[in-house]
Amino acid sequence: MSTDLSKLGTAAGKWEEMAAKFKTLMDSYERDVHGISLGTSWLGVSAQAANGRFTVTLRELQGAQKEAKAVASILREAQTQLADLRGRIEAVRADAVKDGMRVSDQGTVTFDSERLTQGERTAYVHDPSFQQSARAKAGEWSERIAQAVKAVGDADAGIRLALNSAVLDSDILDGTVNGFNRNPLHSPYPSLEAAGKAAHMPKGRKDIAEWWHDLDPVTRGVLLRERGDELRTAGIMDPLYNWKSPDPGSGPFGAEKPTPRDVWLHAKALSIATAGDVLGETGASRNMLHYLSGTGKPLNLDVDRMLHEDSEFRSGIEQEHVAGNQDVWRKKALGEFYRAGGDKTVVVPVESPALHRTLKSDEWFHAVGSHAQNVSGMVTVSPNRDGGPPKVSVDYQVNVWDRYNWDKGKSTTFPGGIVIPDADMGRLHTVGIAQEFDMRGSSSTYTHDLTSHTAPGVTPADPGREGTRGDVSRGDEENR
Repeated sequence: MSTDLSKLGTAAGKWEEMAAKFKTLMDSYERDVHGISLGTSWLGVSAQAANGRFTVTLRELQGAQKEAKAVASILREAQTQLADLRGRIEAVRADAVKDGMRVSDQGTVTFDSERLTQGERTAYVHDPSFQQSARAKAGEWSERIAQAVKAVGDADAGIRLALNSAVLDSDILDGTVNGFNRNPLHSPYPSLEAAGKAAHMPKGRKDIAEWWHDLDPVTRGVLLRERGDELRTAGIMDPLYNWKSPDPGSGPFGAEKPTPRDVWLHAKALSIATAGDVLGETGASRNMLHYLSGTGKPLNLDVDRMLHEDSEFRSGIEQEHVAGNQDVWRKKALGEFYRAGGDKTVVVPVESPALHRTLKSDEWFHAVGSHAQNVSGMVTVSPNRDGGPPKVSVDYQVNVWDRYNWDKGKSTTFPGGIVIPDADMGRLHTVGIAQEFDMRGSSSTYTHDLTSHTAPGVTPADPGREGTRGDVSRGDEENR
């Protein structure tokens, strides 16, 4: 906070002076040295060879001038942006103090009880809810200060990247090795802070989705153009919705010892699952077999298959999640597009509210039944090179969450007319010979044109019937 940022401006001035001196040197060299090989007084092979070498040197002097100017420009931009970011930290700190917080020089935030009146202090000491509220508020201010400090770190990283790029020889065939940069490119990112953020994608899938949401719209557009496939695979379209099971299920796993009847029921359930597979309910069979295996590992749902086979589920996604939100998404993305100048591609993450619905088709009712669902993705707005309105589209995936368990007080009719109380199936979890598990999954990516107001249509390809029931390898926890 006490760094003298004016030194960046001073350094920039020195680089500008250096550029001017290179310009003077270049003019002299071009006139007094390079020009000799172009005149009529020196002809032949030696003149041609000298001209080639002199031209390389002349271009190096030109590159030195451009490189020095580029470095000066970056340093001036760094001074401006770091000063602005430091001002943001100071403003957040001042607001925290105004809200009753104490902020140390290291940025630690605590509730300042010394500013309370005697009556307030007595209430604070004897009221746990007051103390909890104060700690929560201190935590919120601490996070705001941490984010403001992080922005400075991102800008610092962006400065290093920009300087490294400015002094990198961009032409390896110009006759030099690691020579001056004759073609320093302007950064496509809107700021040094944005460039620093863009360069430091986290490793964890959940962290990647949060990082993507934290970028500015223009930066997302640049990254999507340069690294689109990589980023989609990494999980930038994953939902931020934090699903939790709505009920406790059958209780603790393995809390009781199994009886002979439990073992018999487990064997009967295995035969029912096998029969379901023969009758075509591969999804229901696969999920029951995973339950009966007793591992409790999360299982990945085949959402594309669900969309293909359950028309009501598919139409609900189209109407409730896409059509119901597309106007708001379009308006938000266009607002970011024009705010960025109306001449650059912007990308805005979107996510529909999670809804709790029940699948109706026999197979998927038995396999999943009631569940949470939403769609997540991104709206892209691109300039129309023909001068017309910008192009707007949304890429999205369908997400489903559920907990495979059995509700007491109900019963399920299985293929062949076999009726088993849910309490009996749930007991297999209680005695430790089957185990409840989380199910989650995301579909392939679908694209819908938002330039017009046409209705969305989800048209998944026929996934076929192979590799479903036994394909529990897709149930790895990292699959979303």
